[in-house]
Parts: sequence; C-alpha cells; structure tokens
Amino acid sequence: MSETRAAADFQSDLDLALRLADAADGQSLPRFDAADLSVSLKADRSHVTDADLATERAIREILQAERPEDGILGEEFGTSGDAHRQWIIDPIDGTANFLRGVPMWGTMISLAVDGVARVGVVSMPALGRRWWAAPGLGAWAASTDAEPRPIRVSDVASLDDASVSFQSIAQWDEAGHLDELIALSRRVWRDRAYGDVFSYMMLAEGRIDMVAEFDVKEYDIAAAFAIVAEAGGAATAYDGTATLSGRSALATNGVLHEAFLAQLHGAAEPPAAAAR
Repeated sequence: MSETRAAADFQSDLDLALRLADAADGQSLPRFDAADLSVSLKADRSHVTDADLATERAIREILQAERPEDGILGEEFGTSGDAHRQWIIDPIDGTANFLRGVPMWGTMISLAVDGVARVGVVSMPALGRRWWAAPGLGAWAASTDAEPRPIRVSDVASLDDASVSFQSIAQWDEAGHLDELIALSRRVWRDRAYGDVFSYMMLAEGRIDMVAEFDVKEYDIAAAFAIVAEAGGAATAYDGTATLSGRSALATNGVLHEAFLAQLHGAAEPPAAAAR
C-alpha cells in the first residue's frame, strides 16, 4: 500500500480517534484528584474508578453511533462486534496513579485491523500532552496551547548508549525474568521505571530507547504500538512475536530491537531470528 493510499484510508479514523480522546478528557480530567472519587476492586483485584467507567462509556457511545459496524474491545466493558476492525480502548491507563492523585495516567485509543494496531491516540490531560499516529500520516505530539510537532524514535545504535524503561521490578520478578532485567541494567547506559503509557511515548519521541513489560492486555499496548511503529520504532511481544495478544511487550527504537531481544534472551541471536 502506498503512503498516499494509507493516509487516505486512515484519515477519517484518526480524526474520529482524536474526537474520542476529546470526549475521554472531558470525563476523566474533572474527576482527577476529586474528593468524592468512587474506587472499587475488580475480580482480578485491580482498581476501577467511576472515571474509568464514565470515560469508556463516553467513547463507546460515539463509536456505536458513528462506527456501528466496527468491533470494540475495552478494559471495563469487554468485547463486542467484529474483530476485523476493532477499536481497542483503555479509558484510564495508570488507574493506580489516577486514584492517588499522581498525574501520570492517560487514555489509550487504537484501531486495530486484523489484529494489527494501525491508528493510535494517547491523551494525558493532567500533563496537557497528547500523541497520535496512523499509517501515512506520521506520528505527532502536542502540548496544551502549542502546535503539533512530528516525533521520531532515537537513532541510538548501541546497547551501551541506550536508555530503557523497565516499568516495574515486580512485573519482571513475577514473570520470572528478574535476572534478565538485572543483566540488562548492567549493560545499558541508563535504566528507569517511568511507568505505564508515558514510557512508550518517550520512546516514540526519541527520549529513551526501549520499553518492556509483562502481564499486559491488548488495551494496555495497542495505541502505544501504533504510535511507536509510525515514529519509526518496533514493537513486539517479549519473545519477538509481532502480536498484541502475547501478554508482554518489547518496544524499541527499531535499530536496537534485535540486540535487545538477544540481550534479554541471553542468546547470540534473538528467538525470532533463530526460528527463521
């Protein structure tokens, strides 16, 4: 597909995704740090707030009115409709931050076509930041009252010079990869746990060079994968498989993807390459 054709195919979807983000911000931001915020536990013992529920409802209402033929996968209300074209929604990524009054949270909206994240919008209204991307249309970032600017991953080409976000020690420990994380930290220039979707957006902006995490669902990563890919990076599962359903994520600046896979798996070449 040519770049011009791709842009034409996804422009209306991206326009809609940006409007969905506006609607989401209108629900979530007024409830941030609210004294009467309602918080409960889901069956998996994760938290959900009244803002999570209201935000996803607002997005779904617009999609059901304007894209009734498309499917929807949302964190709070599950799956409906056809999976060929599926809108994947995380109404508030970083709910634990949201309920504690920490501004590192955001709404993630993606359109996946045949399981591949194509359109992505991430809005972090408490920071006044938004990112978006679609095939042929580039990857962009904007701050409140500032013009949108194109974004691009870094060109760092050595692990020794790389800056990484590992998200959470507990995640890596529970997944059985703590030793690999420690080895990675000793290899790279800098390691931090910036956390949640913000790490991926810093990767897309070229500020860091790798993000990896475990125990993630499609709605945790779809929008981020779309933006990272259009910004020139690479995003796969931890084993190198190109999927949203691998329950893990490894996103890089692209140049270093194979090297990170090899480092993390302790191999001369990464698993995906060895299998070919």
